[in-house]
Amino acid sequence: MSTDAVLRELLVRQLDHWLPQALQRSRRATLALAYAESDTPGAEAALRALAGFADRLRGRRLTVLVLAAGGAELPARLGAAEAALPADVAMHVVPGHPERLPVLLKAAGAAGAPLLTVVDGGDPAPAVLAAAASGRPAELLLVSGSGRPLRPALTAAGFPLVSEVELVPPGDAPARLLGYASGSDRGLEALKDALWAVGADAGVRYRDPAGRPVEFTLDPEPGPLRRELLAELARSGPRPVTELRRFAATSTVYRVADANRALDSLLASGAVTREPEHGRLGGDVVITAAPAGTAGPAA
Repeated sequence: MSTDAVLRELLVRQLDHWLPQALQRSRRATLALAYAESDTPGAEAALRALAGFADRLRGRRLTVLVLAAGGAELPARLGAAEAALPADVAMHVVPGHPERLPVLLKAAGAAGAPLLTVVDGGDPAPAVLAAAASGRPAELLLVSGSGRPLRPALTAAGFPLVSEVELVPPGDAPARLLGYASGSDRGLEALKDALWAVGADAGVRYRDPAGRPVEFTLDPEPGPLRRELLAELARSGPRPVTELRRFAATSTVYRVADANRALDSLLASGAVTREPEHGRLGGDVVITAAPAGTAGPAA
């Protein structure tokens, strides 16, 4: 599976999660798809997915913006998928670079309502990322081939939750970095679930934020995450379970459920201790690394 195919599947899965949530919160929402090149990978699949939400869209207003390089062939290429959209979807296809996105989002009245933005390619300016963060709530999928970390720019744009992972295709094709930014823990978990589900069949390797290759399976081996959690405790000292779950979700490729299993395993091995010692492993339980030489193996 190519990286474009992986990204297309991730977008469709995230859209399936995002749109019902958006329609529950507001009578209007915006989906913005911006591409630095003339290709629009995932746009057609996203439009086809929207057609399946006709009943939920009734009485709501969804605006879809597609921004990409190209001329008259761009709307023609998307015409078939657009024709299948429900009447409650207002679609606008605009030739141009993602740098135009702030103007388009302002014209669409996207601020203050649910907004899912995809920016594929290029190195977006801070104004583009700030515009993507103007939704309430806002989610952003950012795809870059520059190799530079995405987290600093996404955090500076105002997104409280940021995660990234590198997609490494087979052969000599260049790797691409996928960043996800949001204020929604559920949105982040949905993306992580999609990453693991798609990665199990993709044939595309992933590298985690530390640069290590990760084998994606439906039942991930917990050893690497155990080591990540121990390293984080060594850096920061004792941490509540809530913060360790957040660390796993944002700073590794793993999910909250994986963090729960890893913490259970670390406690069973004696590699960490907890306060209070007994009871449910709730978010306020404090985890501390055991002194060196007193714990079993973490791997």
